[in-house]
Amino acid sequence: MGNEKDYLELIDGEKKFRHIGTRPIRPDGVDKVTGRANFGADFTMNGMLHGRVVRSPHAHAKIKSINSTKALKLKGVKAVVTGKDFPTLDPSDKAVGEVTVSFFDMSRNVIARDKVLYDGHAVAAVAATSPQIAEKALALIEVEYEVLKPVMTVSEAMKKNAPILHKGMKTSGVEPTPSRSSNVASRAEFKLGDVNKAFKEADIIVERDYTTQTVHQGYIEPHACVADINADDMATIWSSSQGQFMVRALVAKLLAMNTSKIKVIPSEIGGGFGGKTIVYLEPLAVLLAKKAGRPVKMVMTRDEVMRATGPTSGGHARAKIGAKNDGTIVAGELEMEYEAGAFPGSPVGLGCMTGFAPYNLKDVSCVGWDVVVNRPKAAAYRAPGAPVAAFAVESAMDELAEQLKIDPLKLRIKNAAVEGTQAPYGVKFPRIGCLETLTEAQTTDHYNSPLGPNQGRGVASGFWFNIGGQSSASVMVNPDGTVIVATGSPDIGGSRASMALMAAEVLGIELQNIKPLVADTESVPYSDLTGGSRVTFATGKAVVEAAEDAVNDMKRRAAKIWDVDFDQVEWKDGSACCIETDVHKPMTIADIAAMAGKTGGAISGKANINAKGAGAAFATHICDVEVDPETGHVTVLKYTAVQDVGTAIHPSYVEGQMQGGAVQGIGWALNEEYVYGKEGQLQNTGFLDYRVPVASDMPMIDAIIVEVPNPGHPYGVRGVGEVPIVPPLAAVANAVSHAIGIRMTDLPMSPPKILAAIDAE
Repeated sequence: MGNEKDYLELIDGEKKFRHIGTRPIRPDGVDKVTGRANFGADFTMNGMLHGRVVRSPHAHAKIKSINSTKALKLKGVKAVVTGKDFPTLDPSDKAVGEVTVSFFDMSRNVIARDKVLYDGHAVAAVAATSPQIAEKALALIEVEYEVLKPVMTVSEAMKKNAPILHKGMKTSGVEPTPSRSSNVASRAEFKLGDVNKAFKEADIIVERDYTTQTVHQGYIEPHACVADINADDMATIWSSSQGQFMVRALVAKLLAMNTSKIKVIPSEIGGGFGGKTIVYLEPLAVLLAKKAGRPVKMVMTRDEVMRATGPTSGGHARAKIGAKNDGTIVAGELEMEYEAGAFPGSPVGLGCMTGFAPYNLKDVSCVGWDVVVNRPKAAAYRAPGAPVAAFAVESAMDELAEQLKIDPLKLRIKNAAVEGTQAPYGVKFPRIGCLETLTEAQTTDHYNSPLGPNQGRGVASGFWFNIGGQSSASVMVNPDGTVIVATGSPDIGGSRASMALMAAEVLGIELQNIKPLVADTESVPYSDLTGGSRVTFATGKAVVEAAEDAVNDMKRRAAKIWDVDFDQVEWKDGSACCIETDVHKPMTIADIAAMAGKTGGAISGKANINAKGAGAAFATHICDVEVDPETGHVTVLKYTAVQDVGTAIHPSYVEGQMQGGAVQGIGWALNEEYVYGKEGQLQNTGFLDYRVPVASDMPMIDAIIVEVPNPGHPYGVRGVGEVPIVPPLAAVANAVSHAIGIRMTDLPMSPPKILAAIDAE
């Protein structure tokens, strides 16, 4: 499968699928709705201890001393660890992925050494026989601080005389290399053509500044793990994460252990959205277990999740767009400063790469600055970096459409990226569905419906790369003809069902005869984590290849049984069939499996791949709001998300991803933000004060699936999980701006901000 002929048949609509595109009940659904599924905090072991973490009450301070003597004397306390228990790592040791990761910095984020760099930064951890004793022990660990002035925003951090978080850190990516330490970690730039020259050819230019605040992914399940070490120094970790192999690799790196000495068993995961692609508790739990000689369980409180795990970056963006009077865009410019948090590594480079990607521009410049501040180290959050960039670009596009008196969707259609368009980050797009999402949005009843008083409509487009990467899969045929599909990708958005559907399509059997499972690090070969919208594409590709491998194995066995050549056997509707004779009746999987012992042993297929050809994803969203001019409250009236998904393997889960991303983006636009006090302490550490949208806040979100198949996948799959969060910030902001007649440029657009804008007019 996967050759050009297959792809052409698929896009011409000639290929009919038996399973793909159907909506079966998810195989893990019953266990989850009945409470049988085991999440991170559900694991227990005999003799298990409970771990808790001492966290800094200061945003920026030197650690003068840590004294754990009193805590260790408390009955029931079995171990205490501090930064001194961690090995020293090479500062130059880094891993390159969506964002470059420094293991040196990561280790200091897990537990502080000489300084604490944000409110909630871990400084020590304790293991005791009960949670209550562990909590008492925290108060007995004496930490002496020298409090320093914090820098909480990019504007403060970039000032000439700002307090420096990391002595010796100098801005990379600028020439000449600065001689002084700085809070600006790096500069990134992506450009095409000559924007200065192109802007001179513009009839109209829109230029404006935009700001956004720190927001959290808002997953319901907190971080949790259990760690145990046996007499052979073999560590076993049960963990809620987006990748068991990621946990194994990072724990091994941070604790200087061999990966062969670590086994990670994935639990079910109660939400991640990118926030569980990193480790916080696992290294602490392993060290505590090693010291205590007993298993250790650690579960974060909601307060800890908010204060000490990675939100996404807030920051500042300036967008500039020049166009001809007919709406042809001649130049685009974007400059952004993102909060990295306490250590370098914001997704500002990804923002630079994505902001103008929906448009066919010959002259474009995007510059990004990665800035450290005294907040938790930024982590991935669904299309990291892209929503803030899109907020700036799509807001400017909306204002440009206003000034040109052109319908905002027509302006986007006129300038849309198409096959062959060169993106700002250099690649030329293959077949993409950007234009299709715009034209589909243009014809919706929603877009063509009337608005009432105090109501406004906004549109915005968005882009995400999607990635492939390493994935493995095993397809094992049981003696009764049923099949097990094992992968190493944690199931966050229904991927078990998608894997089963693709395997069933290849094997030609009923879906109920396939059991998909997520295996531990010793039961399936390496797979990259669940992130980057890669699983249905990359792991799905591995499942298809593994299923084809199993089919070929069964065809070989049928040929052996019939004493014919292999090329005389074809696979049809779940059975081996002999092509040139009516003598041999077709053999089902169950028939072949029943004879496996006589034909070579157990039947299986496998695939270990580094998937290439991930298809870029585009979406266009429409939002209608009503603003109460007396209170500033915004009601979202209608919302439509249109997205090119390549091929929808399980349409219900695709729609769920689209709706979920839209809801998170709406929250980001209207309500969500980290609120810090003057000294850098987080004020809203729970969901009562950190306001995420709930069902009663939202209308029914219409999800319109557009299918422009990706030629890089045998079934045309494009990743769908990340692009849905890219357009909402701008779509909502544009709608609010039209409703009140004032351009809103600062998120979140809370009632006080909207009232202030109205009163200022």
